[in-house]
Amino acid sequence: MESPVIQIRHLQKSFGENAVLRDINFDVTKGEVVCIIGASGSGKSTLLRCINLLETADAGEILYHGQNILDDQVVASSYRTKIGMVFQQFNLFNNLSVLENCIVGQRKVLKRSPEEAKQIALKYLRLVGMEQYIDARPAQISGGQKQRVAIARALSMEPEAILFDEPTSALDPEMVGEVLSVIKNLAHSGLTMLVVTHEMSFAAEVSDRVVFMDQGIIVEDDTPDVIFNHPTHERTRAFLKRTLRRD
Repeated sequence: MESPVIQIRHLQKSFGENAVLRDINFDVTKGEVVCIIGASGSGKSTLLRCINLLETADAGEILYHGQNILDDQVVASSYRTKIGMVFQQFNLFNNLSVLENCIVGQRKVLKRSPEEAKQIALKYLRLVGMEQYIDARPAQISGGQKQRVAIARALSMEPEAILFDEPTSALDPEMVGEVLSVIKNLAHSGLTMLVVTHEMSFAAEVSDRVVFMDQGIIVEDDTPDVIFNHPTHERTRAFLKRTLRRD
């Protein structure tokens, strides 16, 4: 059994009086693909943002290979090179080309040489099917293409794990498939992935585990077969009934 890459212990987060995360506990092991599902406002994105230190947890621990990254001595920028993140809104630098977007983090944070950074960026842009757009600016490409560049940018840092925060939610419906296809290929490559998604068929197909969150807690954490075909909890059944009816 692989040892956990990430361990969440008793994690809590509130915004004012609103408790968004309540005593969250789970592990992610090396090479595992975990999809997190749940209604809007259930705490899914906040959980990812806490794991990547974009939000500060109020209590609990986030362990990366046994080290609590909430300790004061942890350097966030260094930790984020190991745990990448792909956002809903792409977060590309609009003044840089596609290639430059995939180089800048490597140069600034990892201190790679210009040539090494370029070759690594090209490798991952090729992987996501964006090599022919290396000189384009973000404003010149579609939403689906922007998200594929954002994925290549995260991969260019060669992290141990990548967090995906609803990577298709800002896309037009016809562009969702191209991005999900890229993520599916990554899921089969052995990359450790934690994916917040509203795409139930995607979660059922690529996940090793599915975590269902509701009102800031983990209600159910099991295999896709159990979650989608034999859910234990009424809250899970009610959510899936609403969601799958919409699909």
